[in-house]
Amino acid sequence: MKFIVSMKWVLARMYEPDVAIVDCRFALGQPESGRQVFSESHIPGAVYFDLEQDLSSPVHEKGHGGRHPLPDVEQLVDRIRKVGISNGTRIIAYDDQGGAMASRFWWLMRYLGHEKVYIMDEGFAAWQAARFPVTADVPIRIPASYTPHIQSHLLADIEDVRKASTTGAAVLIDSREYPRYLGEVEPLDKKAGHIPGAVSYFWKDNLQEGTSKLKSAEELSNRFESVSKDQEIIVYCGSGVTACPNVLALKEVGYEKVKLYAGSWSDWISYSENPIATGEE
Repeated sequence: MKFIVSMKWVLARMYEPDVAIVDCRFALGQPESGRQVFSESHIPGAVYFDLEQDLSSPVHEKGHGGRHPLPDVEQLVDRIRKVGISNGTRIIAYDDQGGAMASRFWWLMRYLGHEKVYIMDEGFAAWQAARFPVTADVPIRIPASYTPHIQSHLLADIEDVRKASTTGAAVLIDSREYPRYLGEVEPLDKKAGHIPGAVSYFWKDNLQEGTSKLKSAEELSNRFESVSKDQEIIVYCGSGVTACPNVLALKEVGYEKVKLYAGSWSDWISYSENPIATGEE
């Protein structure tokens, strides 16, 4: 595995001076819950990054950019510097949402050009269950220097997605639950359905059934076997968060031409001229 590390791997390295641990726990609809559980208990030395305050920008008044627009790069970099992360830091992110929030952080760091960023498999509940160390103490962090090197090729914009939808120039992967893809239900956005031409790969199907543990590389390879590694791939979800675990899974098993459509479905439907598909493709 390239970016997924085990709890024991983290346990062995958590006190090394070039390691930063980032807690990304967050519950949609309960914006204070992640910060609250962090204040009660977290991996020693961890710092907290909030999905909506640190890893997203405010929603645009017209809805463009989706429900979780990408954060302002300068603001994100300023936050990274303040918690002592430098370009040489090895970063380990975790959450308790099957890797969804940690994957958003992982993708953003990769977008900034950071290579040494990893996700702890299984998440915080499993760490606690294993009786590994936890604390309520928040460390004092010494600010560090950080220079971003933006990797714009990792990001797809609305025009890239329109082209993929109409010409098949890239494979469009929809990461939401299948009933949302079909347009049968839509609990969060104003319109139901999917981007025409997209195929459905629910992000939670990357996990072993009933757990927060990622499937093996062989199982993930089999899951995506009908997607060619030679083709460009654009991944989306509802708001650009749970698409990131699919980006991660694809990268883990050797897919290189993978882009995130950050605005995702909530951005797509903010343009009235964009078509909507329902049912199976």
